[in-house]
Amino acid sequence: MQHMIEKANVLIEALPYIQKFRGEIVVVKVGGSTMEEKAGVERVLTDIAFMACVGLRPVVVHGGGKAISRAMKEKGLPAKFVKGLRVTDAAAAEVVEQVLNREVNPEIVQTLEKLGCTARGIHGEDILDVVKHTEVDTQSGETLDWGYVGDVVEVDDDPILAYMHSHIVPVITPLGWGPDEKVYNINADDAASAIAQALKARKLVYLSDVPGLLRNPEDKSTLISTLKFADVEKLIGLGVISGGMIPKVQGAVRAIKAGVRKVHFIDAALPHSLLLELFTDKGVGTEIVKK
Repeated sequence: MQHMIEKANVLIEALPYIQKFRGEIVVVKVGGSTMEEKAGVERVLTDIAFMACVGLRPVVVHGGGKAISRAMKEKGLPAKFVKGLRVTDAAAAEVVEQVLNREVNPEIVQTLEKLGCTARGIHGEDILDVVKHTEVDTQSGETLDWGYVGDVVEVDDDPILAYMHSHIVPVITPLGWGPDEKVYNINADDAASAIAQALKARKLVYLSDVPGLLRNPEDKSTLISTLKFADVEKLIGLGVISGGMIPKVQGAVRAIKAGVRKVHFIDAALPHSLLLELFTDKGVGTEIVKK
């Protein structure tokens, strides 16, 4: 009987959060190595189905990095990354589009449907306009070129909103349409941030392989539970935020400046981390807030 009471207490703890977030848009970027395992994918998508069931309006943005690398290897194409971004020539762009739009996206949609959640896929190039991504190397002064990799400049949110108004969960691939009428690969974190900004989402959640922001990367007990976005640059300067986390956190700051209330970083490998972060008092990851 005590075990049953404890279960009821968990539901009661979640109640005020469910009431607070009912009807609110939550953009969830799904990624990390957990997404390579069928059980991990289903566990994460079960959380998203729960969110939709209790009245939140989730929007899923997903990557497909390892699946893309495998497909390229099968075709004899080398996988090359510069500063964490995949160099995407014409042949690689074709593989990226195939894997994201015709393999990973339908699998996520089908799993959500199996969980009793109505979902539909949206090909990113149908709603995201991009320009070619370039950077100047600070050491050599040369312009770096990733090929068909784009930065989002405009989001057509009408198809997303239309699905949500019909209680359908949109599942979006990180692809964009370029000015040369070609499909471009987009960093999935950046795509999720741009979509959250356009939708003025209540929350943006990044699911990845890390538990959040750690003051000491070797010690999970140093998790930063809450971080004000004004303190981000200071932590970058101190090296607390480093490497691949820098563009993720900078994307979070852009989202908050554009009106997103909170951005969360949580570990996809932790069972039901999405529900624990959104619907419990303590949470399990890092939240970045305006103040």
